[in-house]
Amino acid sequence: MPFPKQRLRRLRQSENLRRLVRETTLSPDDFIYPLFVVHGKGIKKEIPSMPGNYQQSIDNIVKDAKESYSLGIPAVILFGIPEHKDELASEAYAKKGIIQQAIKAIKDKVPELIIITDVCLCEYTSHGHCGVIKKGKILNDPTLQLLAKEAVSHAKAGADIVAPSDMMDGRVSAIRNALDKEGFADTPIMSYAAKYASSFYGPFRDAAESTPKFGDRRTYQMDPANAREAIREVALDIEEGADIVMVKPALSYLDIIYRVKNEFNLPVAAYNVSGEFSIIKAGAKLGWIDEKRMMMEVLTSIKRAGADLILTYFAKEAAKILKV
Repeated sequence: MPFPKQRLRRLRQSENLRRLVRETTLSPDDFIYPLFVVHGKGIKKEIPSMPGNYQQSIDNIVKDAKESYSLGIPAVILFGIPEHKDELASEAYAKKGIIQQAIKAIKDKVPELIIITDVCLCEYTSHGHCGVIKKGKILNDPTLQLLAKEAVSHAKAGADIVAPSDMMDGRVSAIRNALDKEGFADTPIMSYAAKYASSFYGPFRDAAESTPKFGDRRTYQMDPANAREAIREVALDIEEGADIVMVKPALSYLDIIYRVKNEFNLPVAAYNVSGEFSIIKAGAKLGWIDEKRMMMEVLTSIKRAGADLILTYFAKEAAKILKV
């Protein structure tokens, strides 16, 4: 039925009418808030390239976790900055490592909050890569043993979900087998299944102090040009036991989120990464954009593409808007 009988503007005439027919709605329930933990006490050091985000000691991380939960955000994901780095990322799986201590502290004060832990070695290695290195090469299979140890140590400390982000082949299977063997068969795995070698990670590497000392991560993270490969990566992780699959980054990979959501019957997470966050913050500081509107538009687009969960540094800001 053509114009003039069909007028699509009829349903756009007021805010309440637009609300009635809105196809995609955001909620604090959608968000996972990333937190960066450091050793010490009373530390709250702002990350220059990520305004409003901090490296924090455990006492302040607990306060941040409490605030996040009070805003309706159901989960946080923890990234640790160790006191000492070495070739084999020893603190990643140490009983009294920074993440292991943070999990226990948060669980003691905010037991209902879901704690997700990033399972990777890059923050903890002296070379900044996500695996064991021999003669300048990142070794896949020896790395799996360390990732499995790290995941088990997080589960023992009380993590609700472990999230391997390393992009080694076979890591989900290794972690699932290790968790099951240690009595953690009910601990879910949220796999960074389609993680691209992206230029949007720059501010995060400042935050986590995880920039590689040589080379880059293109031998294990995905080529930004590839879409079909993402489907293969996700399928393999599901076959190995992943419970939730993630696409990272989000904004430049909305097509991948859409394809993964249509292809697989699993919850899909998307990481609204540091570069995507910082671009908006920088534009707002210069007065070039409406920060709140752009933030909400970006988050809506990620959900509209198919994401069930959104990891975002905007979580608290967006939750405050949505709770009004």
